[in-house]
Amino acid sequence: MAEPMETLDEPWPHDLKQPSTHNHETEKPSTNGGDAAFSDSDSDTRSDSDSEDEAQVKLQLQTLEEELGSNPSNYDAHVQYIKLLRKMGELEKLRQARETMSQVFPLSPEMWREWATDETSLLAGSGRAEAVEAIERLYERGVSDYLSVSLWCDYLNFVRDYDSSVRQCSSMGVSKARNLFERAITAAGLHLTDGSKIWDAYREFEQAVLHTLDESNCEVKEKQVQRIRSVFHRQLSVPLADMTSNLLAYKGWELEQGNSVNVNSREIDDITSHADVAYKKAVDMYQSRAVMENEILNLQISDPGKRPGFKRYLKFEESSGDPGRVQILYERAIVEYPVSSDLWLDYLRYLDKTLKGASVVRSVYSRAVKNCPWIGDIWVRYLLFLEREHATEGEISAVFEKGLQSTFSAYEEYLELFLTRIDGLRRRFSLAGEVQDFDYALIRDTFQRASDYFSASLKGSYSLLHLHVYWSRLEISLGKDIAAARGVWESFLRISGSAIEAWKSYIAMEIENKNIKEARSIYRRCYTKRFTGTGSEDICHCWLRFEREFGMLEDYDFAVQKVSPRLEELCLFRSQQEAKSNAPQTEQKQISSKKDTREKRKHDSDSTYEQSPAKRQKSATKGLEELKKNGGKAKNTARDERKGANSNHDGKDTTTEQHKEETVKEKLKYSDKCTAFISNLSYQANDESLRSFFSDVGGVVSIRILKDRFTGKSRGLAYVDFADDDHLAAAVAKNKQSLMGKKLNIARSDPKKAKSKVPDEHGKKPQAEKGKSPNIQLKGKNTFAAPRAIARPQTVKPLGWTKPEPKANEGEEEKPKSNDEFRKMFIKSSDSVE
Repeated sequence: MAEPMETLDEPWPHDLKQPSTHNHETEKPSTNGGDAAFSDSDSDTRSDSDSEDEAQVKLQLQTLEEELGSNPSNYDAHVQYIKLLRKMGELEKLRQARETMSQVFPLSPEMWREWATDETSLLAGSGRAEAVEAIERLYERGVSDYLSVSLWCDYLNFVRDYDSSVRQCSSMGVSKARNLFERAITAAGLHLTDGSKIWDAYREFEQAVLHTLDESNCEVKEKQVQRIRSVFHRQLSVPLADMTSNLLAYKGWELEQGNSVNVNSREIDDITSHADVAYKKAVDMYQSRAVMENEILNLQISDPGKRPGFKRYLKFEESSGDPGRVQILYERAIVEYPVSSDLWLDYLRYLDKTLKGASVVRSVYSRAVKNCPWIGDIWVRYLLFLEREHATEGEISAVFEKGLQSTFSAYEEYLELFLTRIDGLRRRFSLAGEVQDFDYALIRDTFQRASDYFSASLKGSYSLLHLHVYWSRLEISLGKDIAAARGVWESFLRISGSAIEAWKSYIAMEIENKNIKEARSIYRRCYTKRFTGTGSEDICHCWLRFEREFGMLEDYDFAVQKVSPRLEELCLFRSQQEAKSNAPQTEQKQISSKKDTREKRKHDSDSTYEQSPAKRQKSATKGLEELKKNGGKAKNTARDERKGANSNHDGKDTTTEQHKEETVKEKLKYSDKCTAFISNLSYQANDESLRSFFSDVGGVVSIRILKDRFTGKSRGLAYVDFADDDHLAAAVAKNKQSLMGKKLNIARSDPKKAKSKVPDEHGKKPQAEKGKSPNIQLKGKNTFAAPRAIARPQTVKPLGWTKPEPKANEGEEEKPKSNDEFRKMFIKSSDSVE
């Protein structure tokens, strides 16, 4: 915890507004008549206005205090509260408010500079050592939060101006200042655009030290000159902005030392070849980075192209292989995007890979969990880092407890944090030499906390099951307590006793430890329980298989005696359930079939055919007369009426066609030409979060999150339409990036073609030609469900079938027979009967 600032009794700085102390009773009236009255009136008006403003500010302060008391994580409320306190001049409350906010959130560089400036102005020239040290601690906290060249410059200037040992250039003070300058160079000296400010301040300090040296001590003076020259050479070897002006400043300084140099030349080979090579290399490095540097400098934070610009710049620096430059660029990006979890995770992965064991990595982890406390992956990586660094148990435990107090988006993140903690405890317990100093009860307590925490939220899940499997295994392997392992399963069965996997895992543990009798007793307890799906049958078959593999004949016979009636009961139950479920479906099908038949008959009937025969004959006669009158040009009234009736029958056909057109339009609304399909989406994600996730890509046209038709909740899937292929390609490039703690799977949407044929321009599917049977292929011997003409080959004939004789003149029509021919046929048939 940061130390509080020392209370100072000096006057409040002039740039901060003091509370109003205006006293009307002590004012002396003016002796100038009307002017005096006007002055008094104007003063009263200003006083009333100030009082009203002060009362309003106090009311706002009270409201903000109540808000922060109920919600300490409200960042905007903290900022507004500090601004109002600074305006009112509440010194003690302002310090406490800043301290409170710094414990919850990292303060921005501007807020640290403002805080340090306010405290510095309170010194009022006293320069007390205790107050100076307190402000130095304040600067140290500020430069550890974010990279800020301006804050470092303020820190260096403060030490030069207020530290008496540095101001007097004593050996101790000079050493202190040099160490501070070297730290500033390490932290921000590689900043491409602003790093020159620190280098220039460093040179100015060393030159000031040179002027304080005794002229007679040539050895010390020459040593100081070489120190200044070394700072110049180091600066010229770093790619920075204004490298030409730095070179000219160096040559000017060399002239002052009596060295002959070419001021107009842009090379330093006339002084030293080594410095010249380093300078040329630095110039080349700057030119290769100038385009990317200008890209991120000219864009605002809200511009969608700035974050991709940083990513391209980072990729380039990582390929160059200079960890210092990569770290500086990551720090610059974090200042712009302090709550970007992806940026922090990339930064941490890079540091774990390149700077293992460095103290700077620990600081970055501490800042990461402070900026993005809602990302469980960062807390998990933090615990693993501390374990690699052999941190103390107290430090690891403190980080773990802070992680549990954070607000994650899913219970799985809390579970992963618990498992990471347990893994670390298991490894520490297994190390040689630490067994005596480490109690297994700590592992057991952590498991118990996890079980209590997730029993309600993850009930029935495989994650909770695996947690208890892990717990029981460690109770046996590390705790050497089989009774405690059984207690783990007994407590879990009270929570998830209806899950067959819990019983199977319990039995598997006993079999693994060769406790056959205990496993058999568990089978006898659970074979009569009802499980979901086919679980009840499965547990019975598992018991029989267990006795076949591990039991004696008597045990197997006993299991068969118990299991057989149970299986028969389950079989009967299944058949009854199937009959009940199929009965409503059969009844519904019959009702639907009858309804369709009635509707078909109703629609197929025509108004003309519904008339009586007499009316139809009358209409036909009337139509024939009109035909004769019009000379063969009869009006197809009946046909037109039928056509109109069919097209406008209660408006049903027109509505149907409109509904079909709307359906087709709705299906064709999303063509998926420039669409990304997203899976593994957090259930809490919405359109705004997805739009914010793709803000750096741009071009988002629409977002569709798929939801369950019954519950209306998200299914973790979404489609995102983009304006063109370029935006879509950029979106797909973000595959495996995290949103709300879950890594998204992003791919280009490429739906399969429909199995049915594509509708024609009228919305109708093409039908098979008349007289041609469809191409139906049947596989196997069961063809009883197919039409005979299709199922049976033409070579297979029914039993007793004979080939009919071909008829003569089959194509001609049969002529009618005369009476004589009928008589002859009758006599012939009578003779054959006799």
